[in-house]
Amino acid sequence: MNDRQQLILQWVNDKQRISVSELSEICQVSEVTIRHDLTQLEQRHYLRRAHGFAVAIQTDDVDTRMLSNFAQKQKLAKFAASLIRDSETVFFESGSSIALLAQYLSDKKNLTVITVSSYVASLLKSMPCEVVLLGGMYQKTSQTVVGPLTKMCLQQMNFSKAFMGVDGFTVSTGFTGRDMLRADIVNAVVAKGAENIVLTDSSKFGQINLNSLGPVSAFSRVITDEMLAEEYQRELSGSGIKVSLVG
Repeated sequence: MNDRQQLILQWVNDKQRISVSELSEICQVSEVTIRHDLTQLEQRHYLRRAHGFAVAIQTDDVDTRMLSNFAQKQKLAKFAASLIRDSETVFFESGSSIALLAQYLSDKKNLTVITVSSYVASLLKSMPCEVVLLGGMYQKTSQTVVGPLTKMCLQQMNFSKAFMGVDGFTVSTGFTGRDMLRADIVNAVVAKGAENIVLTDSSKFGQINLNSLGPVSAFSRVITDEMLAEEYQRELSGSGIKVSLVG
């Protein structure tokens, strides 16, 4: 994937649906070139094409999801890293924002990170911390482990903070996730009673997914961007959750 195609994919993921003509203006190339790029990206299952438009697809691929709101996710990850103290043991779930968090730990001393994500574990190989990668059934697309073995491993682990992503939140449903098996692991983590922290951009709020994460009261903090609607800020604060808005 070249630089222009990465830019195209980022715009598609951010807007969910964008016209060929708009992409042509953004990239300063002809519509013919854009259509050629979109064909290649569609063949690799990064997006789908509609008449005159490129449309985002729901995917668990971490690299693809990271391109959505990338700059904002970097800011969220940097803030989240500031909450981690030296000598702590923390849990990192999978997901794009969590993966970016793994890149901001270079100044931490005597840190131990427990994770279900082989993607996150690979990013931590150059960081001065101990890494515990749990076992389980491997989901190839999301590069994470799930299932009964993973839950059994979690029962043997203790940590002070847990950082998790979500796929949706509404007032009526609370936090939700798309994947049933991953949601099951998140709920097992939440049940441990650590400081449970949600790390997600505001685009997830207002979306509903099949699998409940929670209850909401089990989460301590939400780290998101300043675009979060006041309705959700009030709901989270009313549930005793600290809301950190990062600009």
